[in-house]
Amino acid sequence: MVMHKVSSTVNSRDNLAAYRDQFICGDALKVMRQMPSSSLDLVVTSPPYNLKNSTGNGMKDGRGGKWANAALVNGYSDHDDNMPHDEYAQWQRDCLAEMFRLIKDDGAIFYNHKWRVQAGLLQDRQDIVAGFPVRQIIIWRRKGGFNFNKGYFLPTYEVIYMICKKNFVLAKGANAYGDIWEFTQEMKNEHPAPFPVALIERIISSTDAQIILDPFMGSGTTAIAAKQLNRFFIGIELSSEYVDLSKKRLERALNTLRLF
Repeated sequence: MVMHKVSSTVNSRDNLAAYRDQFICGDALKVMRQMPSSSLDLVVTSPPYNLKNSTGNGMKDGRGGKWANAALVNGYSDHDDNMPHDEYAQWQRDCLAEMFRLIKDDGAIFYNHKWRVQAGLLQDRQDIVAGFPVRQIIIWRRKGGFNFNKGYFLPTYEVIYMICKKNFVLAKGANAYGDIWEFTQEMKNEHPAPFPVALIERIISSTDAQIILDPFMGSGTTAIAAKQLNRFFIGIELSSEYVDLSKKRLERALNTLRLF
């Protein structure tokens, strides 16, 4: 089994092997700009949602409001999740541009985000994804949830934008899946906003990708799914705390695999 390690800096723009199966602690945009073009098969990620800049979820003032016990009231470790919206959207567009540069001509980006209502109007993330070749959206339906706003129905889903280069095709048989997927949120995770491993396994196993990047690695879910499917991963994460968490979770998952 490949060894996994943390690297604070990786400087070889021409050598992807320096990144493979590593958790890289650093700024996603800066690290991606050091990586070689057209070198990756797949990007799977979910960035911070800028929730503390939201007008409708009670987190904006820092007290939490109706969400006083929500894990994201204090933001993420090393990121407060509270950027001016225009700045946030431009940051994410810059990140998507780098992801797109990094994937091969048969590569794709699975970019998970959450639609929300702001000042009474739907914010559907077009200010982020407009101009990128979005081939399809996948609805990830989450079980449970609460809604304290009487102006609209309980939101029960997030959106995965499938942004593809021209030669991308799904793995054999994967096109039989529908475009609405239901997965239960992961509850036993120290990270405030974790992906379900099963969701990422569905994405990765639906492609023939061998090298998968997650530039917002969080608690390491993409790495776990990749290794369970015998693929390579590259994980970028700003927080050293979350890098440590990712390493621990991955090691537990690898130990479980070794038992079988």
